[in-house]
Amino acid sequence: MRRAAKTKGCPVCGKPVRAEQAPFCSPGCKDRDLLKWLGEGYRIPGPPADEQLLLGRVDSEEGEG
Repeated sequence: MRRAAKTKGCPVCGKPVRAEQAPFCSPGCKDRDLLKWLGEGYRIPGPPADEQLLLGRVDSEEGEG
């Protein structure tokens, strides 16, 4: 016998998922999740990045003079 698939709730609030908003329950939760991604709420810990490389301000010896 197969077991029924266990449905999970909305990852933001835990309410039942609506098919048209899957895997969320509403457009509001969908937007909150997007804002968390854009606001770096889902960061993975690691060593700090070199800010100069991120900003594209690495000076090279070529072209200076």
